[in-house]
Amino acid sequence: MLKRFGGALLAATIAVSAAPVARAADPITIGLGMALTGGLAPNGKAALLAMQIWEEDINAKGGLLGRPVKLIYYDDQSNPSTVPGIYTKLLDVDKVDFVVSGYATNMVAPALPVVMQHNRMFLGLLGLAANSEFNYPNYFSIGPTGGPHPKQSFSKGFFEVAMAQNPKPQTIAFAGADAEFPRNALEGAHELAKEAGLKIVYDRTYPPTTNDYTPIVRGIQAANPDLVFVASYPPDSVGIIRAANEVGLKAKLFGGGMVGLQATAIKTQLGPLLNGIVDYDFWQPVGAYATPEAMEFLKRYQAKSAAAGVDLLGFYLPPFAYADMQVLQQAVTAVGSLDQQKIADYMRSHTFKTVAGDITFGANGEWTEARVLEVQFQNVKNNDVDQFRDPKVEVVLYPPALKNGDLIYPYSDARK
Repeated sequence: MLKRFGGALLAATIAVSAAPVARAADPITIGLGMALTGGLAPNGKAALLAMQIWEEDINAKGGLLGRPVKLIYYDDQSNPSTVPGIYTKLLDVDKVDFVVSGYATNMVAPALPVVMQHNRMFLGLLGLAANSEFNYPNYFSIGPTGGPHPKQSFSKGFFEVAMAQNPKPQTIAFAGADAEFPRNALEGAHELAKEAGLKIVYDRTYPPTTNDYTPIVRGIQAANPDLVFVASYPPDSVGIIRAANEVGLKAKLFGGGMVGLQATAIKTQLGPLLNGIVDYDFWQPVGAYATPEAMEFLKRYQAKSAAAGVDLLGFYLPPFAYADMQVLQQAVTAVGSLDQQKIADYMRSHTFKTVAGDITFGANGEWTEARVLEVQFQNVKNNDVDQFRDPKVEVVLYPPALKNGDLIYPYSDARK
């Protein structure tokens, strides 16, 4: 596992490690686990770089409350079983001032019980309804799923796009990994399918350790659904898309909840195999999303991305990881102390200005309104990264206010 110390800050930390009371010059520490290896690493490493850019920014401005800020982080290896130990160490051994989550629902959820035991305020990064079972009042979600029904908000765009077609689709297949995020995503999608009057003709989960997805895709093909909704993490997203290409999947709409297709490395890996897939996304440089602040942040991120070995474009997760830190910064500054409860109370009652847009928290710490995109990959020609800078390759279909192209329907037509 990794732990980073700035050189000067390390010396300061050692010098005062035995002191019971922090001096004004001691750093404010923010602890987290992050996926730096394993299946979630392409997104996790990009998120960490965004947080490090914020750390540089805030320290260049004099820090928080007149004190420098230091991130302390460990590699969770994309493995939920490592998370409780990491957060126990951060809180009990490192004694950090704040904890925030690593990336993804599967990593947010196992951290929550530890955070709750310590009665800490907690920011969760792209956790889909991660607090729905805990109802912890001091949890706050940084991610555009939200509103009164966050599980449904994740896939609402998929169903809105699908049911606008003529003739309307009649049947749907569901597939997803047996893990926290896919279960939440599939639960929401099932509700929306029911509301739309769709008949479910295939409904299976698979172990997260699955390597061969051909039998799953063949089973879906045999059921002959109009729509195929998949809730998957990056390794299985890639495997299912390759299997769909090999089998020649004939669905009218395919995708929905496939994590990984937002990462530049996976986009360039799959190239034209992406064509026709309709999937969620959280951020694209279109419309009201492309604010001067957001574009300036991405410019700085992209200048560092190649050397850091992370996602070259940073459209998906980095704006939210930076916003995560901006929310904490604004709350601490407004409260004027590190009091966890006062900060949580402030967060429940104020709006935060971030590179990912204005954020206001509602029930269970979710955003008061959802801002999930639905996109379709179109005319991907090769495996070159530069084509993915163009919004015309990843066309926004939903919401209507950001729509910048039309759906190619059915899926097989977009594959031609």
